[in-house]
Amino acid sequence: MLYIRILLLWLWNAWFYILSTVAITLCFPLLLVCLLREKWYRGIYFLARYFWSPFILFGMGFIPLVRHKSKIDYNKQYVFVANHLSMIDIMMIFMTIKKPAVFIGKSELDRLPLFATIYKRAAILVDRNSASSRKSVYYQAKHKIEIGFNIMLYPEGLVPEPEVLLAPFKNGAFSLAIQHQIPIVPITLPDCKKRFPFQFSYKYWVGKPGIVRANVHAPIETAGMTKDDMPALKEKVHQFMSDKLVEEGYR
Repeated sequence: MLYIRILLLWLWNAWFYILSTVAITLCFPLLLVCLLREKWYRGIYFLARYFWSPFILFGMGFIPLVRHKSKIDYNKQYVFVANHLSMIDIMMIFMTIKKPAVFIGKSELDRLPLFATIYKRAAILVDRNSASSRKSVYYQAKHKIEIGFNIMLYPEGLVPEPEVLLAPFKNGAFSLAIQHQIPIVPITLPDCKKRFPFQFSYKYWVGKPGIVRANVHAPIETAGMTKDDMPALKEKVHQFMSDKLVEEGYR
């Protein structure tokens, strides 16, 4: 019975990659046009939010349910942070944040065919093993903020083991928010792991279609904070997200 389940999950995972490839192939000409000018990133975000992400999520049998727990003024800029335990996290984030947000992501993903062509030009890539790469992220993110974009990143900096609720946060999101005096908006994704975890990495053979929630919480202000406040802010957001994930039935 276990072998049948593993086979079905393999086929379902393969279907995910087929859907992802078909979706990005259909969008590819428009995506290339949008890459011609930096401010045209809004077009890339529009395609990802309204076509690429729903195409994959609904095609996999997922029903995205986005809830704003507090009113978000999308005329302002934010640093969005979310927990990360699934390949569908990025699609859920695109469908959650209403205005364009530039992702800060790991450089390893630039090796994926086709996807990498867009990813490495649209996102800010970081090699977490390189001090110079980490430093350059701040300058790139500063530029994106100055031209009007939000920033989105996963503060855990990795995909934790399945039994970990929420891995310790890295400093990046919080230093960036304080440096630019813009609020942090926590997003909790309580269902992505149980619906579609990184099974092949951890031999964690679970997953099935169904409702996938994204909860957007009230902004946490950073106005008046300095770099000395960064550790306390990081701990505050980590504790808040941990508590909310438990409340939301994350496991």
